[in-house]
Amino acid sequence: MAKRIQALNEAIGDYDVILCDVWGVLHNGVDAFDPASQALAAAREAGLTVVLITNSPRPSPGVITQLRQIGVLDTAYDRIVTSGDVTRKLIAEGPKKVFLLGPERDLPLLDGTGAEAVPAEEADAIVCTGFFDDEKEVPEDYHDMLTTFAGRNVPLICANPDLVVERGHRLIPCAGAVAAYYGQLGGATRIAGKPHRPIYEAAIAAAREARGTDIDMTRVLGVGDGMPTDVKGALDYGLDLLYISGGIHAGEYTLDGETDEALLNAYLEREKATPRFWMQRLA
Repeated sequence: MAKRIQALNEAIGDYDVILCDVWGVLHNGVDAFDPASQALAAAREAGLTVVLITNSPRPSPGVITQLRQIGVLDTAYDRIVTSGDVTRKLIAEGPKKVFLLGPERDLPLLDGTGAEAVPAEEADAIVCTGFFDDEKEVPEDYHDMLTTFAGRNVPLICANPDLVVERGHRLIPCAGAVAAYYGQLGGATRIAGKPHRPIYEAAIAAAREARGTDIDMTRVLGVGDGMPTDVKGALDYGLDLLYISGGIHAGEYTLDGETDEALLNAYLEREKATPRFWMQRLA
């Protein structure tokens, strides 16, 4: 069973590097979780390197700006690697006429990749960063369009593999939900973000650059709250994991506002997940 810890500093003696999720651990899309920022800043002061690893479809400069606006401390991390960063390689390697499925603000993801945004009927690939309106839409709203794309064997490049994300106190669907639905319709998907290897390889490379030395993978700790992304990705990559129970799956094991340890352990067993540590919120 995972060991419950009350503070991150109880665990960091065994590690040199932390790969920490962002959305759901450092903020909820509206408010920063100050104790989480402070915990990571303290870990850095103790000599650890912190790389934020996020499924945001934005390239890292845009996420850094967002983190500052929300109130996440600059001192909380050394580097940041986004799904947008590693997805740009998939876009560059793919067909050049693409349909952007997502808000217009995500168009800069295509910059420098050689890809051109075109109408759906002209596209040879889909780049999905999310929904046109994630406050109201679900994947099934795109059924007819996606069925047509699948019938033309158009690949979908998913820039944000998350299925849902916290926004304030609500769960909002993400591009990963569209990709999963497209797969059900027979469409092909290409994904580089969590839980897939490319984003972890990029994060380890960033940690190596920050530390100026090789990385002992037994001394890397993953931190996250998303079972199909953070948890699966870190464990599949061979990392120890600190599971944050107060994130998107909290409804599975929360009683009276607190994580019930017996329910949590039953949930982790059902999911075949084996984190080394857990805490309700990073602090």
